[in-house]
Amino acid sequence: MDLDADRCYRALTAKDRRFDGLFFVGVATTGIYCRPVCTARTPRRDRCTFYDSAAAAERAGFRACFQCRPELAPGGAPVDARSRLVA
Repeated sequence: MDLDADRCYRALTAKDRRFDGLFFVGVATTGIYCRPVCTARTPRRDRCTFYDSAAAAERAGFRACFQCRPELAPGGAPVDARSRLVA
């Protein structure tokens, strides 16, 4: 997915479930990265950086949010890929 920051931020503010697992947001002031459906307060746009994977956010120095558990986002685990291959 080509990450358009404005589109990602709109999905984040709407907590749009269609984007869950497609991108992750790192918040500069907290050092935490979240899923777009996280129930935590939405950060200001200028504090957000968007990543296409949880691993990319972690490589950038962010740690996983304890509320939304982004490392467990749908489609991110090897078991998710196996179920698609078997079907």
